[in-house]
Amino acid sequence: MGIVICSLKFDAAQDGPQKISYGKDGYHLVRFGYGSEQESYDPWGMHTPVQCGAFPDSGSGIIVPSHDGWGVLSALVQWEADDEAKEYRARFVRHPLTDAYDSTATTDSAATGGGQYRSYMWQMFVHKGTPLGLKISARGTGDSKLAVPLKHAQFKLAIHTDVLTP
Repeated sequence: MGIVICSLKFDAAQDGPQKISYGKDGYHLVRFGYGSEQESYDPWGMHTPVQCGAFPDSGSGIIVPSHDGWGVLSALVQWEADDEAKEYRARFVRHPLTDAYDSTATTDSAATGGGQYRSYMWQMFVHKGTPLGLKISARGTGDSKLAVPLKHAQFKLAIHTDVLTP
């Protein structure tokens, strides 16, 4: 088969603001709309309102792989400038809608001057039906969680389905 791809985009100028709400884990699951306006490329149906839920509900933040294989996850996150934020975090997660989710590739970085622009990538085996998500957090002094507005976000999964096994 080759490569199976799902590509999602959120843009505050187009989609309106995304309310940042933190779960018990201190992270926000980034939500993505549906359709061509969201730069969506999803011919294998890995991000649909039927399986994920209406935007901006939490379910709209997941990609459900349609195949087993070697997954390349990538993300782009752009936050508005915020003088209180000292650190920005992101992580890819399996089963992001449960309290027992499995996180991988957590990254943190210090704030820079102006807007905050980050890109992330991770590779791992993915399994058909195991949902994946992108969780983020902006933190201030004393590890306080801040609702720094998102300007733009993208979340992409490319599954290499021709993985050879010994």
